[in-house]
Amino acid sequence: MINTLKGDRINICFVGKINVGKSSIINKLVGQNISIISEQAGTTTDAVIKRYELHPIGPVTFFDTAGYDDISALGEKRHNATMKVIFKADLAIVVLDNNGLEESDILMINKLKALKVPFFIVLNKIDLNENSKDISQTIKSILENKDFSDNLTNDLITFSTFSIDIDIIKNKIVSFIQSLRKEDSSILKDLIKKNDKIILVMPIDSAAPKGRIILPQMQVLREILDVGAIATCCNVSETENIDGLTEALEAQKYTPRYVITDSQVVKFVSSVVPKEVEMTTFSILFARQRGELKVFLDGLNVLKEIKQDDNILIAEACSHHATGEDIGTVKIPKWLEHYLGFAPKTVKINGGDFPDDLEKYKIVIHCGGCMMTKTEMMRRINECQRQGIAITNYGMIISEMNGVLSRCVKGLL
Repeated sequence: MINTLKGDRINICFVGKINVGKSSIINKLVGQNISIISEQAGTTTDAVIKRYELHPIGPVTFFDTAGYDDISALGEKRHNATMKVIFKADLAIVVLDNNGLEESDILMINKLKALKVPFFIVLNKIDLNENSKDISQTIKSILENKDFSDNLTNDLITFSTFSIDIDIIKNKIVSFIQSLRKEDSSILKDLIKKNDKIILVMPIDSAAPKGRIILPQMQVLREILDVGAIATCCNVSETENIDGLTEALEAQKYTPRYVITDSQVVKFVSSVVPKEVEMTTFSILFARQRGELKVFLDGLNVLKEIKQDDNILIAEACSHHATGEDIGTVKIPKWLEHYLGFAPKTVKINGGDFPDDLEKYKIVIHCGGCMMTKTEMMRRINECQRQGIAITNYGMIISEMNGVLSRCVKGLL
């Protein structure tokens, strides 16, 4: 469980008003006192995170969030922190108390619907209200009248203060996640077969992580091994005059089935690999696997329309120290200047934050998103589409700027 990739986990967040029992439910779910429980309002501030192995789903992450009806001085900041968690949630659990469905609950449910976050409702502390049956029926009626059925499961889970049957909610989470899950798509298993020869071009420069290879490369290599194909890994560097690719091609007794390269050296690789050999990039394969390829291709349509006054957002999902060869900070702006004929206005962001005011950008150029879940990446894409902003990713735009995009996407759509 510890070694599970962050992007492969299911994110489940608990939301609700102050003191409705979110923390108590999570503590019972995981069998540990992860979240502080107190009668004092506003105990939870930043989201409390707990990684957990939920059978038979596998690794999940539970998020305990601050009450969304918090009107304290820190209430707005706590609410913003909660929304950041919701933005990457695969499933939300809305916890109500004996007061039933109130205005702040309806506002939150509307936000969940707008972000297309699936959810179900837990009505807690029903023993504290003599009219609990009436409350349950009222909640169902309100939800039906408000047309929340698209995101809502058919039943309502109810708990008393002292008898929370945690198996009920566990089973509900499991069945709900299983109903949402589709058959896992492969990165390239459907493109190759046993004994195919694949060359992987993996540059090792100052920006490469020490002692390891990056996640997309690792996942591609694993799928090659799973299929029973044969991988040859090599390093190239135009600045240091390293060309392991030519040697790898010459060492092959047969023409390789595929050459898969890091996007940063795609132009050089395309010039070396024979035209009859199919090639693509790790980033493009990753986008194909997550269902983003067509969206990112469409996003490139605005590239030649960019003017000097336009703003471009360069977004990376993870945070790291930028080096002199950093792709998002240095290389992409430089390549854009060469491609457009002028230095565009770029803004770079890192980490889990994603701007609300996307309208001020002409295009969003996003990293491959390998360190975030498919749900979170698709939510970012949906926000761009909702606001009418083009979005593409590093691999697509680098291949386009180097004139090799059509070759790299051939046969992948």
